[in-house]
Amino acid sequence: MAIKLGVLDLVPVLEASDSAAALEQAVRLARTAEELGYSRYWAAEHHDLPGLACPAPEVLLAYIGAQTERIRLGSGALLLPHYKPIKVAETFRLLASLCPGRMDLGIGRAPGGSAHVSLALSDNFLDNVRRLPESIQALSALLTDQYELEGHPVTARPIPPCPPELWMLGTNDRSASYAAQFGTGYVFGQFMSERDGVEVLSAYRKQFQPSALAQAPQAVVAINILCAETEEEALRLASEGSSMWNPHGNKKEESQTVKPNGLVGTAEQVKARLEEYQKLYGVDEFLAVTLTGDYNSRLRSYELLAQALSRCEDADLNA
Repeated sequence: MAIKLGVLDLVPVLEASDSAAALEQAVRLARTAEELGYSRYWAAEHHDLPGLACPAPEVLLAYIGAQTERIRLGSGALLLPHYKPIKVAETFRLLASLCPGRMDLGIGRAPGGSAHVSLALSDNFLDNVRRLPESIQALSALLTDQYELEGHPVTARPIPPCPPELWMLGTNDRSASYAAQFGTGYVFGQFMSERDGVEVLSAYRKQFQPSALAQAPQAVVAINILCAETEEEALRLASEGSSMWNPHGNKKEESQTVKPNGLVGTAEQVKARLEEYQKLYGVDEFLAVTLTGDYNSRLRSYELLAQALSRCEDADLNA
C-alpha cells in the first residue's frame, strides 16, 4: 500500500527571521507541498510564543487557499476549549465554501501557550477542557446540521458544497476516546508523545462509533521527519535545528547537547522506517513535522522524501 504524506507546519520563526517572513515561508511550503503531491497542509495554533507565528490557523489557511488549487488544508490543531463551537463551525464552513472539497478541521484540547495567555483567551480554560465532550458534540451537530438550542434549530452558515472533515488530534488515550466516541478521524501526535502509538490507535479503532461525520475509523500519525542528501548532514541539521529553534524565543546554550528525535537520515532511510511504521500502526498516511535551523533545508527535506516515495511508487507500478 502506498504511503500518503501530509505536512504539519508549526510555522516556526527561525533565527534571523521574523513573523512576516515565517508566514511567507508557510505559504512557500504549502505551495511546494502541493507541487510535490503531498496530501495535506495543516497549520498549528499557538499563542504568545515568540518562536511560532500562527495564533489563528484559519486566517493563514484562507490566504494559502487562495494560492493553491488541490492540496487539502487544515488546522493541526485548532484549540477548541478557547472557542464557542458555533464560531468554529461557521469559520470552517466558510473556508470549505472558499476551498470546496479541500478543508479539514483538526481540533485539540491543549492550551497552546502559557497559563496567562490561556486566561487572556478564555478565563475559564480548565472548565472548558472539562466540558470538551459537550463542545465536540455541539461542533459535530453544527457540522451536520443537527444542532438545536432550547428546541430551536441553529445552522452554521454558509453551507459549503462539501463539508470540512473533522479530526481529533492528540497524544494519549483521552483524545483517542473522544475521536472514537464522536466518530471523527484521529491524528496521533507521535512527534510530541511518549505514549505507545500502537496501543492508542488500537483503542481508537476498537471504540470507534460510526457517525454522520465518518462511518469507519480514519487514522493518521504525525511524526518528526528530517531528510538530507547524507545521513551525516541530516543529523547535523537535526541537531542544529534543535539547538536553535525554541518556541519560547530563548536561544539555547551552545554547549547544550541535543539528541535528534524522530526519523532522521537520507530519504531512502526515512522511507524504509515509514514503511515499518505503516505496518506497525496500520496507517497509510503520515503528517511530517520538519524542524531545522533554516527554511531552505526544511523545504529540501520535504522534496527529498517526496522524490523517494515517488520512486517507490514507480517501482511498484513497473513490477
